[in-house]
Amino acid sequence: MSKSLKIIDYEPESVWYTDGLSFKCTECGKCCTGSPGYVWVTEEEIEAIADYLHLSVPEFSNRYVRRIEDRYALLEDHKNYDCAFLKDKKCQIYPVRPKQCRTFPWWPKNLKSKAAWDEAATYCEGINQAQPVVPLSVIQTQLSIQQSK
Repeated sequence: MSKSLKIIDYEPESVWYTDGLSFKCTECGKCCTGSPGYVWVTEEEIEAIADYLHLSVPEFSNRYVRRIEDRYALLEDHKNYDCAFLKDKKCQIYPVRPKQCRTFPWWPKNLKSKAAWDEAATYCEGINQAQPVVPLSVIQTQLSIQQSK
């Protein structure tokens, strides 16, 4: 009998945000900069971004993509870790940005608990502000998009 190793569990124990959560993107660009990390992209997303930038897939991949084991990630600026597509606090590929970007801040790790949500608010000024509340149904839709392969 084999056991599967669960490295990190971001699944919330219970849905603590049934009344929704306050969030409105301020377009500050902070979610696209800061510490090193990975913005994962699928082959379909690579094709869409390359097309949007009027580049061939090989040209786009050579300039902007790195392979991490069996996955692909966008490159970042090695000086400040900004996303390669962040210019003047604006995403240059916004209409075709990767799923990971489209679904922020509705990531499982941010929704695991109230403490995790409040931690995300320390680097995202749009979280927990006096803006309209995003209903549970929208949050669940975003989670399902994030978790789909």
